[in-house]
Parts: sequence; C-alpha cells; structure tokens
Amino acid sequence: MVLMMIQHHHQHQQTSTTLAPHPIPLSASSHRSPATPSHTQSPSPLSLVPLTSSSHRLPPTPPPPLLLDHVISPIASAAHHSAEPALMLARVSFSDIATYDGAPCGPYLRAVEALAGSLMRHNAAVIELGGAEASLMRCGLEAARLYFRSRSQNGVVKGCSNRGIYMYRAGRPVEDWDSSPPCMAEIFRCMGKAARSALCAIARHLRLSSVFSQLLDDTPLPAGEVSSSVLVATYSHTSLQNGKGAIGGGKLAVSGEVEKGLLTLISSDSPGLQVCDPNGHWFLADCSSAPGDLLLITGKTLSHTTAGLRPAAFYRAASDHSSGANSGGRTSLAFRLMPQGNAILDCSPIAAAGHVIPPSYVPISVSQFMDDLSAEEDVNCNRPDNTYVAQNDVNKEPSLRSVLSDPHI
Repeated sequence: MVLMMIQHHHQHQQTSTTLAPHPIPLSASSHRSPATPSHTQSPSPLSLVPLTSSSHRLPPTPPPPLLLDHVISPIASAAHHSAEPALMLARVSFSDIATYDGAPCGPYLRAVEALAGSLMRHNAAVIELGGAEASLMRCGLEAARLYFRSRSQNGVVKGCSNRGIYMYRAGRPVEDWDSSPPCMAEIFRCMGKAARSALCAIARHLRLSSVFSQLLDDTPLPAGEVSSSVLVATYSHTSLQNGKGAIGGGKLAVSGEVEKGLLTLISSDSPGLQVCDPNGHWFLADCSSAPGDLLLITGKTLSHTTAGLRPAAFYRAASDHSSGANSGGRTSLAFRLMPQGNAILDCSPIAAAGHVIPPSYVPISVSQFMDDLSAEEDVNCNRPDNTYVAQNDVNKEPSLRSVLSDPHI
C-alpha cells in the first residue's frame, strides 16, 4: 500500500513538470510587482509544486484587451495654474466617426461613446485628423499666419477690416483672391465634414437618427445660396492676446463666452484656449493639440435642440498663454457649424427618444433664437457688475445673427 502511494506521488510530480511545452513570454510578467500574484486562481490540489515555482512553468494569464486603445489616446493637460486641474480629453479618430452606409461597426460605436463621455466630463473633446486632412490643416494654419503677418504694421495686426480676423463662407463670391488666405475653401469642406460627423455621433449617443439634418445646409449647396456655417481664421499677436480673441476676436467677459451655434471645431498652432468643465473649473483645452487635431466644443443651439442634454460650453482665451511659434503669436482656424436661419428648433424628437423635456424648451425659429441670444448678450454686457475687456471695437466680431443674415460677411 505504501509503495502504491509513493508511485502515485511520483506520477504527479512528473505531470507537474510537463505542463509547459511552449516557451513562456517574459514581457507579461517581467514588470509585475513582487507583491502581485501572477495568477488569480488558486493552485490545483493535484499539484505538489509551490505557487512561487509554478509561475515559471505555467504561462501567465494575459490581461484583458483594452478595447478603446485605437479610439482614445489621452491628452495630459498640465496644470495651467493652481486652479486648473489636470484632465484627460478623449482623442477620437475622424476615420472612426465618419458617416458611412451600413450597420455601425465596433470602432464607430466605441468612438461615439468616447466622444460623448469626454463632452459629458469636460465639455470638450478632440477629433484627430489623419493623412491628407492633417496636412491640409497644417498648410491652412501656415497660410493664415503668413496672410496676417504680411498685413501687420508696427506690430499691430491688420486683417480684414483692420482686424486679425478673416471669415469665409461657402457660396459667397470672392472678388479679390489676393485679399484672402489660400486654402480656405478646402479647409471649409474638411472641417465641415468633421463637424457633421461629430454631430451625427452626438445624435447617435442620444438615440436620435437624423434630427439635425433638417437644420443644416444642403451638401453641396444649391446654386446661388450662401452657407450658414462660417470658417473663422484668426491671428492674435502676443501684444494683443492677453485674454482677448479666443476664437473669433470678439469681446470676452471675465466669466467666458458661450458658443451660440451647434458646435465648433478649432485648430491652432499653439495653445491658448480655456474651457470650463461642468464642475466650474477652467482648463487649458488645447495644451497638447497638434495642428491636425480639432478641439470640439458645443453651443447654445445644440443645447436647446437636445433639451439641455448636451449643454453649451463656455470658453475664453488664456491670458498667460500668448506664446506662439517663436513667440510670434497664435493662429487658429475655427469652423462654426450653424443652422439655417429659417429652420425650427424643435425638441419633439428628444421626447420621442424617451428623454424628458423641461417646459422651457419650446419650438422656436433659428432667427428668433439668435435674436434672443443677442439681446441676452447685450444685457449681460451692460450690467455694471460684469467686466468686459475693452477693445475699442478693433477686434469686435460680427454677431452670429448677422453672420446668418448678411451674405456679405
């Protein structure tokens, strides 16, 4: 009987020494902490080899795959000042959210969740262009910089109408091509596609279908019509920035400015834009963005159309981030996706999708909505307790209401 137990014990030792016929990868366990076990399961009761020695024979259990690695890469935002928290904005590839025919695939669904999550946590996200689109954005920023610098005199930017701003709208005839930066038409189309794709992704996350399509211009535009959306090229010299001209050179309150359209995409050659998150903390949103990256913020029109489910973002220029390339200023390209002036903002599709609509969100025309926003802005501007940066109307931006109605802007 004793002999049979010894033979049985010897057979188990032979079995435990032949369980690893394949070579063991070293990278999976070489960086583990000594206090972290290499297996989550307890050793088999048939094995007489200690747990510490079995880790050299059995291949370690591989970690679960990270499904969002190809969708999100973090942007580590260094603290701009003591009140600015570090954050992680989602970087979503444009190729993953680009609209297409057919059923949604895994990368698209993961990109939609990543985009919506970043907007929910930070009121901002980053769309990463690739290939030809990224090269086009770099060329557009350099062309805009050269355009404004060629019109500068004695350190004062003299762009369109003595401002460091140029506005391009598709469909508006350009009489003198020498008076505008090159590549604006190509930049407008590229950023317009990215903006519409981002809007579709937001709608998908809210369980909506094509609720926003009726608000937008036809693509391509009908003959003789001018786009409601606008591309704004700005150049802020170091002596002019100091908290002014975050996107369009308009007047900014200390508490920041809110975007009025559906959404805005911004590309810049140096950091300088702060965004306020839902907790009221300001952070430098474009501190790690490259010229091929588009910073996404949402506006008042989208907030009303979604019954407040997607709030508008507040933004402002970073007063102490005025250093551009070689301290020569900051150039940015901002695409504002705007609705048609005769469209109606109606929240009924939100209710049909199962969301609760507060009574204040009633149907309203886009033109009336913009008028109300302009009136509200004027009231806030004239309040004695609200301090605006004085600019003597040099960098004052035309209101978005005038952008919608005046084809000559």
